[in-house]
Amino acid sequence: MSTTILVVEDEPAIQELISVNLSFAGHKVLRAFDAEQAQALIRAELPDLILLDWMLPGASGITLARSLRSDERTRNVPLIMLTAKGSEHDKVEGLEAGADDYITKPFSPKELVARIKAVLRRRAPQLTEDIVEIGTLRLDPATHRVSGAGQALSLGPTEFRLLHFFMTHTERVFSRAQLLDKVWGDHVFVEERTVDVHIRRLRKALEPTGHDVHIETVRGAGYRFAAQPQV
Repeated sequence: MSTTILVVEDEPAIQELISVNLSFAGHKVLRAFDAEQAQALIRAELPDLILLDWMLPGASGITLARSLRSDERTRNVPLIMLTAKGSEHDKVEGLEAGADDYITKPFSPKELVARIKAVLRRRAPQLTEDIVEIGTLRLDPATHRVSGAGQALSLGPTEFRLLHFFMTHTERVFSRAQLLDKVWGDHVFVEERTVDVHIRRLRKALEPTGHDVHIETVRGAGYRFAAQPQV
């Protein structure tokens, strides 16, 4: 599944190497040479993950990391620090600033891609191609197939994304606004009631195998996907 990754790196050769390898791995790549440029890109399009160099001209990567973690919009975006600093103290400082992982230069493109996969699996599983199974409900992102108790189910693209998000974030209540941000994207301006329409469509698509009961309405709060629904 394609993800958008922002690479914030001031050394052109390293930025190019990272960007080319991430593109080959199927990711969409945004590039910035400093914190100011990075923030402008983030305002225009919220990336799925940020690769952030520690040493940047102007504001440092650590300063930018702290700023991103203090902002509601970027607080939960997975963040990997890139740095030549390899001491334990530096690693701790990077992690305390909000980084989810820390890669010391020089590193291989293969290691970088593997670290990105690991962080996404942990922080944003809905962006991976891992098969998700809950009970007899099975979703395969790579083939875009859903089945219930072995029976194929037909879902539209939005319902598929919505179900994928729910199945990777079970038992948590999400408001309509949160679902719009997570499933539609934070720069897509549609009515919150649009979520209700797609929830109804998703429930209808899951009805043939009885899996519609997993999607619960929480009055006044939003929706929840129950791993073990109360029938």
